[in-house]
Amino acid sequence: MKHPISRFSAHAVVAVLAIAALALLTACSPLKAPVAPATGAPATATEAPTAEPLPIPTETYNGIPVGFTPEGFPFRGDPNAPVTMVEYSDYQCPFCARHFVQTEPALNESFVRTGQVKVIFRDFPIAGLHPNAPAAHIASLCIADQGASLYWEMHAKLFQTQTEWGNNADPLPVFERLATEIGADLDAYAACMENDQAAKQALVDAAIAEGQAANVSGTPSFNFLGGPDGQYLLVGAQPYEQFAAYVEALAAGEAPIGAESQADSGGPTEIPIWATAAGWQPDPERPGVNMAGDWYRGNLDAKVVVVEFSDFQCPFCRRHVQETQPALDEQFVDSGKVLWIFKHFPLQIHPQAPAAGAAAECAGAQGKFWEMHDLLFGDVNAWSISDPSAVFADLAGQLDLDVDAFNTCLADPETAARVRSDMTDGAPFVQGTPTFIVLFNEEGRIIPGALPLETFSQALQDILDQVQ
Repeated sequence: MKHPISRFSAHAVVAVLAIAALALLTACSPLKAPVAPATGAPATATEAPTAEPLPIPTETYNGIPVGFTPEGFPFRGDPNAPVTMVEYSDYQCPFCARHFVQTEPALNESFVRTGQVKVIFRDFPIAGLHPNAPAAHIASLCIADQGASLYWEMHAKLFQTQTEWGNNADPLPVFERLATEIGADLDAYAACMENDQAAKQALVDAAIAEGQAANVSGTPSFNFLGGPDGQYLLVGAQPYEQFAAYVEALAAGEAPIGAESQADSGGPTEIPIWATAAGWQPDPERPGVNMAGDWYRGNLDAKVVVVEFSDFQCPFCRRHVQETQPALDEQFVDSGKVLWIFKHFPLQIHPQAPAAGAAAECAGAQGKFWEMHDLLFGDVNAWSISDPSAVFADLAGQLDLDVDAFNTCLADPETAARVRSDMTDGAPFVQGTPTFIVLFNEEGRIIPGALPLETFSQALQDILDQVQ
């Protein structure tokens, strides 16, 4: 049977699955970048710097010069620094917040404060994943009207309070409170939020279009300007050492080791079978398993496919399974709207997770994969011990399985190999669990982490609305 998503071409799925092979899940990534606005965008942050030295701004934030580029983009650092880093970010993206908290302070001290790097910030909200992000970016731009220093204060406040306003049905009161805390003119801010929404949204759309032109598909992404090829993109909340290597190489006029220039950037040309319509077809010899070797639930003719990478010992995966998945099943899977596929991704920090994955596979060999899946998540503490085999056997007994056959399967190296195979499949793309890759039409999105039910449900519904 031909699956509705069989139109995926190699190019489309490369765009879907190879956004950032180095660190996809250090970034919030829609698997296809937002559509660029039809209207012309203003001059981009990637244009060659002017030959005339720019004046050092008089405003500072935390002792670092801050201002706006001639095109109007907020920046921090010496405007004539030898290296420019253009940051594309989303205020609601957890990986962007992680960069802000963990890496940005060290970069500021080592390179920005010392005049070696100028950082230009560009708005890149991913509304499909982070529905409150666009409003946050507009709020920051309204504060920008009152000066660069206040802008960067608001910028910091938005990241610092991300969990507060990100899960709020109405984030605007939070933004107004933050504006008060930084000492902004509330009348001017309110007037901007009331009357200038369209103009600020146009600026955001232009920034997204600019990012697309620089091959940005997820956040945070950092476009370094300079070196032999002019531009080098670094994707994700990478460690400080990675940024330092880029800065030091570009300051020396060299290309960063291992980096690809924008002109030469490419990706894999072969579609992984687990992401294809052929891979989603049922295996006639293994009920409940598809031809890619993965367990599935739902309608094989569904227009939307969710591929879940999960770890039985991961507390966030457990939270998703127990608090969010039942409602998603009722709304989307049981109704035939979504095909749901499970893949193992046991992290190194969870030493018994590979064995738990094998236990689920062995229960599946007797037709009880999903039942074992639920039992494993139901009492993680019971089997998170040095030798969990007896606990797994007890669970098999609870499911009325042939325990001897189950134990034989558990000892079979082929079973462990199936779990490792899923790890191999996800390794280029997944660095945290749970991770959900949603495939539909000729595009897709990543939903990272154990999101609240309302957020996850709305993201799936928005996708379904696009394919109906």
